[in-house]
Amino acid sequence: MRNPHSNGNLRKLQADGGGEATEENGFVDGVILGLDGGATSTVCVCVPFFPFGDRFPEPLPILGRAVAGCTNRNSVGETAARDSLEQVISEALVQSGSDKSDVRGVCLGVSGVNHPSDQEKIENWIRDIFPSHVKVFVQNDAIVALASGTMGKLHGCVLIAGTGCIAYGFDEDGKEARASGGGPILGDWGSGYGIAAQALTAVIRAHDGRGPQTMLTSTILKALGLSSPDELIGYLLFKINDSISKHMPFYYSWYPSLHSKLFRHEEKCSLSFYCPVGQKPQHHFKMVV
Repeated sequence: MRNPHSNGNLRKLQADGGGEATEENGFVDGVILGLDGGATSTVCVCVPFFPFGDRFPEPLPILGRAVAGCTNRNSVGETAARDSLEQVISEALVQSGSDKSDVRGVCLGVSGVNHPSDQEKIENWIRDIFPSHVKVFVQNDAIVALASGTMGKLHGCVLIAGTGCIAYGFDEDGKEARASGGGPILGDWGSGYGIAAQALTAVIRAHDGRGPQTMLTSTILKALGLSSPDELIGYLLFKINDSISKHMPFYYSWYPSLHSKLFRHEEKCSLSFYCPVGQKPQHHFKMVV
């Protein structure tokens, strides 16, 4: 079945351009892989390689697109994260009609990359897959999100509230600042995890008499296949990050007005992460949300 996100593949583009890829027909041999790896899923797109400085065609040809699981090794462990990376890269290349020898560069934005040692670890995984001449760039996914909203210029601030929550910014001199992004245990409040954790906490508080009764109790128990709030404890000990955050849209779609205070609280938390980052630059800058 044809990938609905794809608008061609490398061999077809070469044929349309009159044979082999050349600079004259707008692209040269090879492809670039871009990966966005979050705490829930990872997307890889394959695009033609264009010489630096050239204006990209509109729309940019997407040769292949694939989706796999989490590639944050802090969330799922190194083996699962690496397997997901290899899977999503392989599938994107197959869809594009390309192979590893066609790859000129790989750019990864991955959640959980917080230190040079994290970058080195993931870079080594990629270098085990491709020939040594392939360029590899590894950054936190927040930096990639910022670049996507500023047309590649790293000047501004990005606020992400997904499975986790992070604020990241650069001033015009290249100095960077960040807040949050430490994962669920260290308090990614304002994220999908934070919202869902608050909903689950409301259920437990209602069950043991510390809080008001809530309609979320029956709805959440049904969604998780449990019969009593007591069972939440054992259930979530083994699935604390994935199970909590993935049900966040479900909680919101059922009772947005009932728990509007909960969502306003989490919104304030996510914006509070932006404040220490946004205050550091001394000039105007773009904000990406």
